[in-house]
Amino acid sequence: MNIAERINGAARRLPAWPIYIVGVALPGWLFWRAATGGLGVDPIEAMEKTLGLWGLQLIVAGLCVTPLRRFAGVNLIKFRRAIGLVAFLYIVLHFLTWLLLDLGLRWEQAVGDIIKRPYITMGMLGLLAMIPLALTSNNRSVRKLGAARWQKLHKLVYLAAVAGAVHFLWLVKAWPVEPFVYLGAVLALLAVRMIPKRRRLAA
Repeated sequence: MNIAERINGAARRLPAWPIYIVGVALPGWLFWRAATGGLGVDPIEAMEKTLGLWGLQLIVAGLCVTPLRRFAGVNLIKFRRAIGLVAFLYIVLHFLTWLLLDLGLRWEQAVGDIIKRPYITMGMLGLLAMIPLALTSNNRSVRKLGAARWQKLHKLVYLAAVAGAVHFLWLVKAWPVEPFVYLGAVLALLAVRMIPKRRRLAA
């Protein structure tokens, strides 16, 4: 038995629901740390950055599922929906932390920043792209839309991933290596998906 078969065997035995539990618990732990002074002198900024980074990391993780199955034979497809929904949760919380705690719900300033600041514009674009994905991440939507239409709609994840990575890149002022790593990973994963599938030779 090779490594891929061992991973697939373990994955079949593991349920997806713990991802939701851990996914919901982590923001609670983060807010508790902020309330108790565990996030330094600017806890709001720390929460914003952490939630946004967690969301981007999970988006990248979700993009890895198909290439892993196609090229490595590792099938983690049962976890992809949970990963995507938790990623959406983190991005929403990232946005709400900025809107409620950072701006104090000043809608006029928020709209102005979204329009005038390119990195916020890109972040908002990524969030908007994820909304239809989250709303249709259920079996009922697959049946209602049909598999082909559902798959086309969920290609919005590519837009969300690129927008999120560019948002992170433009957000930082010194341009360290980390944002480039995420953007490179997203672009590489999208490029891998463009590789044509090999046709099976007739026996």
